[in-house]
Amino acid sequence: MKVLVVIVNYRTPQLVLDCLESLAPQIVRVPGVQVVVTDNLSPDDSVAILSKAIDELGYASWCKFMPLGSNGGFAYGNNEAIKPAMAHESEKPVYVWLLNPDTIALDGALVELINFMESHPNAGIAGGRAENVDGTVRRSSFRFHTPLSELEGALQFGVASKLLKNYVVAPAIPDEAARVDWVSGASMMIRREVFEKIGLLDDGYFMYFEETDFCLRAARGGFECWYVPKSRIIHLVGQSSGVTGAKRGTKRRPKYWFESRARYFRNNYGVIATQIANLLWLGGYPLGRTWQLLRGKRRDDPPKLWWDFLRYNYLPCSR
Repeated sequence: MKVLVVIVNYRTPQLVLDCLESLAPQIVRVPGVQVVVTDNLSPDDSVAILSKAIDELGYASWCKFMPLGSNGGFAYGNNEAIKPAMAHESEKPVYVWLLNPDTIALDGALVELINFMESHPNAGIAGGRAENVDGTVRRSSFRFHTPLSELEGALQFGVASKLLKNYVVAPAIPDEAARVDWVSGASMMIRREVFEKIGLLDDGYFMYFEETDFCLRAARGGFECWYVPKSRIIHLVGQSSGVTGAKRGTKRRPKYWFESRARYFRNNYGVIATQIANLLWLGGYPLGRTWQLLRGKRRDDPPKLWWDFLRYNYLPCSR
């Protein structure tokens, strides 16, 4: 197998079918590509819809559907497809491409990532360029979250951001292929050797921060991570969760987001650094909001973000 493509569905069967439709003409041009769609125990008709459509549309020769027995989150849904593929020594994929269900793979998205990985043997992970429907570019390459990045993200105003410019998690989007700390899990190609050295994604994360954690573990294992803008997808963003995208400023951030953030900091930086990051954010956020209000600007933050951060991190009854 050349490439294993993994798509995790949760209540978005039509988006999955749109994604598969965009992949179909690309897969026939690349020998040895297998797609696995997992379903995280969707409470709708996803299983029936996808099972029927994959067969009727003629995708079954290259696409396998795998309903799962529980909703273990994004990492879990990907791992359940990767584990059996990695278990057979002679059939292990050379690459695994994680692809969100709310994406459309534009022409060449797959082959551009393959070509890049084959010409850059030190690259363990590569991610593509994400675009909105109107063609504008979304941020999909980032720096690692650190305590100082939490301060910058909380403050978000000119002087502070300039002083902390090397800690901005989402810097300017590169126009050319560039080494970065981590890339969005919406389109992430991973070399087999990365899994062999550092293991699978950490399914202790339900959703969010799992790809950041994985890229950090890969970097510590000696692998490079690259942003490859020639590989392009349309990303419809947050269709399952609502945490990102158009609903970002209207829905309170869910508990699992705070749990994932805490896990990332605790596992990668330790308890003391986690507390420093928390306190920097808790102190910086009101200052940033006040500064923005004084300047007549509005931040597109979820409602009650500061309070939810405090209660999910420090109030036992909320854990």
